[in-house]
Amino acid sequence: MAKPNKRLPERVVDIICTSCKTRLYKYHKNGKGSLVKCFKERIAKDFCDVSCICPTCGQEFAREQMIRGSVAYKIIGGKAKIS
Repeated sequence: MAKPNKRLPERVVDIICTSCKTRLYKYHKNGKGSLVKCFKERIAKDFCDVSCICPTCGQEFAREQMIRGSVAYKIIGGKAKIS
């Protein structure tokens, strides 16, 4: 399988926790679809102290996985959204 593009997309979005509305990441998102996974190299700014855990409410919102040979955070359904 092909790796994600090295060139970062222009669109930068905020990813927030759905339960407490805390900002989790600033992320270079490609496409107009829903948020399914976040590639680690596309994260512009990380607001989390521990990876994949919300700093305010302590809820796990993603799981770390290898996708297409790169480290990515697979979002758990309904735990994080684009703002």
